[in-house]
Amino acid sequence: MITIDDFKKIELKVAKILTAERVEGSEKLLKLRVALGSEERQIIAGIGKAYAPETLVGKNIVIVTNLEPRMFTLRQDSGQVGLESQGMLLAAEGESGPVILVPEKEISPGASIR
Repeated sequence: MITIDDFKKIELKVAKILTAERVEGSEKLLKLRVALGSEERQIIAGIGKAYAPETLVGKNIVIVTNLEPRMFTLRQDSGQVGLESQGMLLAAEGESGPVILVPEKEISPGASIR
């Protein structure tokens, strides 16, 4: 178990997906460009088997913004490529794969979640 003080360290925010594309050489990874108000970030997410990239553009999602960036090293036709993920989207594990958590109502990108 974690304490409430530990939980308070996690920064959750609403992000709007600006672009989404499959990562070459991976069936499950998608590269998302998201907006958090005036800031943009890249997120690499393992949701490619459950979501087509074109269905995600324009959606508001919930992300963890204060994680240390994570590098994904992938083998592609052009050799090894490193992709940095600058956050993590939140998803529930459903029977048929991940289900992205989305705000119930329209809200501005960058809004903090408490």
